Amino acid sequence: MAVISATNLTYSYNSFSPPSLVGINIQLPPGSRTILVGANGAGKSTLLQLFAGKKLVSTPGAEVKIKDQDVFRNSPSGVTFLGTEWAMNPVVRGDISVAAFLDSVGGYRHKERRDHLLDILDVDLDWRMHKISDGERRRVQLCFGLMAPWDVLLLDEVTVDLDVLVRQDLLNFLKDDSEKRGATILYATHIFDGLNDFPTHVAHMRFGSFVTLPTPWDLSKKSTTLYQVALDWLKEDREFRKELERTGKTIARGARRNEAVPSDSETFYRKYDYSH
Repeated sequence: MAVISATNLTYSYNSFSPPSLVGINIQLPPGSRTILVGANGAGKSTLLQLFAGKKLVSTPGAEVKIKDQDVFRNSPSGVTFLGTEWAMNPVVRGDISVAAFLDSVGGYRHKERRDHLLDILDVDLDWRMHKISDGERRRVQLCFGLMAPWDVLLLDEVTVDLDVLVRQDLLNFLKDDSEKRGATILYATHIFDGLNDFPTHVAHMRFGSFVTLPTPWDLSKKSTTLYQVALDWLKEDREFRKELERTGKTIARGARRNEAVPSDSETFYRKYDYSH
């Protein structure tokens, strides 16, 4: 039985924009650790947010389930979502110590795991939340999010602020935790160094669809690294997009060299003067 699944999933943010996800059909087995690969805008974050129940799907016939439960109507327990927006929340930038913050969200209930994570993430309990860096705040988020045991972990680029050592220690912890408890991880990232032996599956998204569905990743049978696989996929994505641009099916990116550019600041600002 799939622990994470989506069927006939299409999603649009509004009625006048192209869909962000189109015809998604995937199934992930229990205990799997899947890496989502795709360029910016491929739909990875949207998919993770939907699995987390943070966005509502209204497409007829679409199903989004975790542990065989509808994530919108019967939210399953044991699901943890960690995204990049947390560190910008003003609540977690208040004048409060890390120790008090973790206690306020129930850290005392999971003291053994909390303490283990504090060591792995190299967190100082005396840090003041309003004084620490974004990377240090990210470490606190990870401790907060991971200290309660999870069955399904949805990660959206949450290691981007971490230094190499802390990131590697965290990945080792997540892999070990997943293997010991049979827990499942779906992880979207753009950083592939040090990930070779982490995933059980890899998947490739492009323009809201899967080019490569979650596929078993067995490092012992690979002649290349995950980094190189991701690089090759992203190069294919760029060529695919450029072909769409050449045929007029999408707007071209990059410099517009035939477009007149104001040669002085007065001309530039006059162009955007709406007072007349």
